[in-house]
Amino acid sequence: MRIGVLASGSGTILEALLGAGLPVGVVGADRPCRALSVAARAGVATELVDRRAFGGYGDGFDREAYTGELVQRLRAHDVELVAMAGFGTVLAGLMFEAWPGRVLNTHPALLPAFKGWHAVEEALAAGVQETGCTVHVATAAVDDGPILAQEKVPVLPGDTAQSLHERIKAVERRIYPQAIAGLLASLLVP
Repeated sequence: MRIGVLASGSGTILEALLGAGLPVGVVGADRPCRALSVAARAGVATELVDRRAFGGYGDGFDREAYTGELVQRLRAHDVELVAMAGFGTVLAGLMFEAWPGRVLNTHPALLPAFKGWHAVEEALAAGVQETGCTVHVATAAVDDGPILAQEKVPVLPGDTAQSLHERIKAVERRIYPQAIAGLLASLLVP
């Protein structure tokens, strides 16, 4: 079963997925980023579907057209499961219709708490004692959908958003590959 990984950044989650031996068939990105280089070095196909070609980062962004192009590119690689790995673009419903129940995401909080792009900062601002990482089935609603795995991470005295996020990412790089492998195994069982 071929996995399409969507990334926007450094590619550390992608490295964890590749290191776990998961069958990554293509890596898609919404901007030039290190994750594309990680994929290329591993011999994995890449697809850059740059947001700037669809109106960029402001009000003019055409989410439907962007998602349609991304779906088309992933389908060209016979992707059967999509794993978002630090992907920064919110996708339109077409993505979730193309792979129902097979689009996964990882989020740096214990969902349903602290949804959105600034989850770590919001957890610190709220003064919580612990936060964590969630792996879930992604839906058209941001940071929603059935939870596959969660693990708590304590908030330590003196934590900054960066120090806390690094500890969360260490957990994420461990539980995300495990959750994907578990889902793949369940899909392959007759």
